[in-house]
Amino acid sequence: MKRVFSLLLSLCLIGGVMAQKPLPAKKIMKDAYDQATKENKQVMVIFHASWCGWCHRMDSIMNMPAVKPMFDKYFVIKHIVVLESAKKKNLENPGGDQLMKKFNGAGSGIPYWVILDAKGKILGDFRKPTKNKAGKDIKSNVGCPAQPNEIEYFIGLLKKTTSLSDQDLQTISALFTLKKTTAH
Repeated sequence: MKRVFSLLLSLCLIGGVMAQKPLPAKKIMKDAYDQATKENKQVMVIFHASWCGWCHRMDSIMNMPAVKPMFDKYFVIKHIVVLESAKKKNLENPGGDQLMKKFNGAGSGIPYWVILDAKGKILGDFRKPTKNKAGKDIKSNVGCPAQPNEIEYFIGLLKKTTSLSDQDLQTISALFTLKKTTAH
């Protein structure tokens, strides 16, 4: 009888955990700002979705042992789930779409990244200045940097918002330059 009770209790706890709704984007950001203030860091917000291969590639690279400590030293990194398919809308953080819009990411696609100070001021985002086919100045989402000009822009943002050494920046650049990457 004791085993049956323990099993039922375990199933209830697991079910409760699995049924939890994602945290609201406002809560995630409040926690990020509090942590960034406490640790004297900046906040990097990554808007992504479960289906997004480029989002997974970016996370994989940023979590590689060669560079993870570099990112962790300067940033409180938070993910906000947006743009999920109809069947997976339950994975989205409530308010995530509005937050992405607030940070100039509406209509830009994902991954979309923004770097903020501990008070929420935008220090840089992944909207690279460029020209459209008509020659008009626009900003396009770099997403997961893969092309040389995208990687250069990303490294420039890191240089602007951190004290990473040139060697550290070269290491990060090299990992994004590789055609295939695997998480360790």
